[in-house]
Amino acid sequence: MLKAFNKLWNNERGNMVVIAAAALPMLVGSAGLATDTIQWALWKRQLQRAADSAAIAGVYDRFGHDGATTNTATAVDHDLTLNQHTNMGLESGYPVVTFPANAGSNRNQVRVVLAVQKELSFSSMFLPAAPVIKATAQAAGVSTSGDFCVLSLQHNGKTGIQATGNASIVMDCGMMTNSTATNAAAGQGSSSVTATTIAASGGIQQSSNWTVDSYQPYSPQLDDPYENLDPSDADHDFDSCPANPPSLTINNGNTGQTIPADKCYSSISVQSNRSVTFSNVNGGDKVIVTGGGVNVQGTLHLNGVALIITNRSTSSSATIGTLDMNSSGQIDSTAPTSGKWAGMAIYQDRRAVDNSPTGTISANSPNKINGNSTNKIRGVVYFPNQQITYNGTGTGTATCTQFVAKRIYWSGNSGVNNFTKNCPGSGIQAINAPLKVRLVA
Repeated sequence: MLKAFNKLWNNERGNMVVIAAAALPMLVGSAGLATDTIQWALWKRQLQRAADSAAIAGVYDRFGHDGATTNTATAVDHDLTLNQHTNMGLESGYPVVTFPANAGSNRNQVRVVLAVQKELSFSSMFLPAAPVIKATAQAAGVSTSGDFCVLSLQHNGKTGIQATGNASIVMDCGMMTNSTATNAAAGQGSSSVTATTIAASGGIQQSSNWTVDSYQPYSPQLDDPYENLDPSDADHDFDSCPANPPSLTINNGNTGQTIPADKCYSSISVQSNRSVTFSNVNGGDKVIVTGGGVNVQGTLHLNGVALIITNRSTSSSATIGTLDMNSSGQIDSTAPTSGKWAGMAIYQDRRAVDNSPTGTISANSPNKINGNSTNKIRGVVYFPNQQITYNGTGTGTATCTQFVAKRIYWSGNSGVNNFTKNCPGSGIQAINAPLKVRLVA
């Protein structure tokens, strides 16, 4: 027997079996710990997502109640019910909801702490109690500079605002585009744009073309502030429209005339070196152009009158005209200050077909406005489904003005085109930056 044991002891072929047997507990332990670590990380991530969502919901609740915290805990609980899909019951006393003080630009802060106790399949054999997993999230409303007087409704991955050539724009308000492009607002050539803010739903590349107080990329998209404004028979907008409206051409024979508002034409053409004035008398506040467009080579005056480019037909494919001003064309417009069309200077029906189906901005725009010393626009310039080009000559003035269009293309010669934001009493709706809530800790 002793001889057999010595023979086995000295046999090297058994060494690996001994080593493997000795290492087996370590291998099993390592695998168990790795499995527990992965499971713990998964639970931690799920819990963190729930905490993040709950904190953000709490901030929205505080803003909805002017900063009050009375209902915030209820909002947090409701959000956890909707978004806590981990099948993990929270520990007693959780969530813990607190309200850190305002700090810097952070407002209405909410801090949420969650905790769960979960057994780990391997570690539970050695631990006296299951570990407690915690997640903490703190969110706040972030102050942003708003008050936009330029809004591009472009909502795809193409540039929504572009300045090119020698255009020089100075405004005491901001520009915003809903474009999701990586370069949603672009400056090219020798253009210069001075504004309080350049904001976009996509990215904005910093450029020497922009002089702004703040860049605000990846901002929430803004709604069309005039999406519910439409001409209609029910509102008597078409009362002045006969079955076949006449066209109006201002030429040698009738230049310089003044026409009371609430007129309807199939098209309007103001020829070179000629002028026409539509005036708000006897309560009239609009001029309807149905089916055709407006061509201005001379001067168009709108005194307390909105220019409505639309079509009386209710068809979704009805033809909608455009506004075309050539290099000598001029416009002097003051919008109505009351009534349905308050604040609206130039309105194009949103059924207008986009000339660029892909949404690419270009110099080839169906709608053009020229800015020079006699061009003054007080009111909203509204082209929600088409691009508009503003050709400035360096002396244009837009006071109490908004531009709301699918795409906006600034072009022109050297000099400065001045724009001032909406003013009290003008009838214009302010376009402000939306609430931005983000995680801050």
